[in-house]
Amino acid sequence: MLNMMRFHISRLACTVAIIGAVFGAAPPVAAADQMTHVVFPGQSIQRAVNAAEPGDTVLVTPGTYRESVTVSTPGLTLSGTGRETVIEPGTDKAANRCAEAGNGICVMGTKEHDIEGVTIASLTVTGFTSTGVFAMATDGLTVRNVTAVKNGVWGIAQERSVRGVFRKNTARDNGDAGLFLANTIKEEAGAADTGGTLVERNRLEGNRIGITVRRLRNLTVANNHLTGNCAGVFVVGDENKPKAGALTVRDNTLVKNNKSCPKTARLDALQGSGIVLTGAEDTLVTHNRVIGNVGASPLSGGIVLFKSFVGTTSERNRITDNTLEGNAPADLVNTDTGKDNTFTHNTCRASQPAGMC
Repeated sequence: MLNMMRFHISRLACTVAIIGAVFGAAPPVAAADQMTHVVFPGQSIQRAVNAAEPGDTVLVTPGTYRESVTVSTPGLTLSGTGRETVIEPGTDKAANRCAEAGNGICVMGTKEHDIEGVTIASLTVTGFTSTGVFAMATDGLTVRNVTAVKNGVWGIAQERSVRGVFRKNTARDNGDAGLFLANTIKEEAGAADTGGTLVERNRLEGNRIGITVRRLRNLTVANNHLTGNCAGVFVVGDENKPKAGALTVRDNTLVKNNKSCPKTARLDALQGSGIVLTGAEDTLVTHNRVIGNVGASPLSGGIVLFKSFVGTTSERNRITDNTLEGNAPADLVNTDTGKDNTFTHNTCRASQPAGMC
């Protein structure tokens, strides 16, 4: 009995220490209707998530957890203690819809109601056949300090959502985009307004594309570091209305995104692309450092405007005050036939056509 009491006291002390380490020097003082549910190795994260109420925190201690987790409770925080909290695929592929889809963590609203105020933080998701963290129909989702490594399609992805914040994440060696944001991939539709989604201070490395923004408007991609991808940042639109655009790509560093990726059904082969706009309008690309992106793809170059594969032109985009060096075939490339795209005050040596530097 004495040994059992010591065990419980030791475990409680460990829990308090972990909570203090994650949230501050001292354990948080929870409101009467909020709780912190602590998960230890060998326990189920999903069970703790299912038991949580809106506003609660599920804190996952260091260790490896082999499962997929679905979050459908508004205001929930699902947090690890850092990269040492690892979520990998479980053996039961039919455990829930998230597992069936090959995803690690799913934050899911419905067609009728967005799920609001969820936070996913401070953990690693790796080895899933589809996506590390996947979100659908969310409002105000925050994903921060998440490491998404070697997932089959996307590292972190969000569709049909608004007011998201993606901050200080690392997405590395994922099959497609490290960070993928879109209106929807299941149907044809015009670009959606994200309400000011923010993608900032993330590190994207070794993916096919670092950051893809597909058929979206009103968001900011800022202060991210992208290297070793086949392409850095893609802003993608098509023939649907409204076009993708009315967004800002600023203060990012894109260095040697020279990995080679083969052609797909939707996109030509990729290598050496820094920032690409295709089928986009009214986008501001400013104060980015774009260095050493070199390739022989039709989309290669430092900052590239490219007529979309469905024939949609880019219009009224402003490329200004960027620093470009050592990109090939050129620092600035414009093969688009759209109107009123401007290139001003950029520091660069070569452009196609000539005269844009």
